[in-house]
Amino acid sequence: MFQPKIHVYFVPGLAAGKEIFKHILLPEERYDLHILEWLIPNKKESLQEYAERFSKQVLHENAVLIGVSFGGVVVQEMSLFLDLKKLIIISSVKSKFELPKRLQYAKKTKAYKLVPTKLVLSISDLTKFSIGPKSKKRLALYQEYLSVRDKDYLDWAIEQMVCWDREEEVPNVNHIHGGRDAVFPIKNIKDYIPVEKGTHVMIMYKANTVSSEIVKIIEK
Repeated sequence: MFQPKIHVYFVPGLAAGKEIFKHILLPEERYDLHILEWLIPNKKESLQEYAERFSKQVLHENAVLIGVSFGGVVVQEMSLFLDLKKLIIISSVKSKFELPKRLQYAKKTKAYKLVPTKLVLSISDLTKFSIGPKSKKRLALYQEYLSVRDKDYLDWAIEQMVCWDREEEVPNVNHIHGGRDAVFPIKNIKDYIPVEKGTHVMIMYKANTVSSEIVKIIEK
């Protein structure tokens, strides 16, 4: 019996491009994959306004929407404007209460406004800022995936992530999270599907495991 394909839309993390999903493999006979690339925000555009504008790129009804890290925050806000089959976030948070204390402090003190994004536009510095200090080998590996270096976008995205004020979780969020995530520590996260030894960038080097969990969620 013929079954129409399921359309799956992906939104990458802060500063990341579509390349971060190149190792995510879903059965081609069952799924059509679409990767959304970041829009440059309008001046003083709120996250909700951006999400509504961004959601217009989802062209299929009953689609699956997946976001990674900051992209996970954005897809949750996008879901309020869409009729989805499934909503999935990876290495992300579901409310401001899951944010680590350092980001809560940055919001309170407005320290995020001191981030010198003009100086973070080199790919090496951007890599260190986005994922934290790592070995030289891993930094070299990650650099090819961080392709969005527009200052207006970076300023906006950092502020929206730090200042996300959602208290009530969006219904029916499926959350995949790594046990070694240093950006959003697991101790702050509840109701998630664990990936053993998964870090914040497990979408890249644990892609087989993440792909398997995605399929399980969709077909559940």
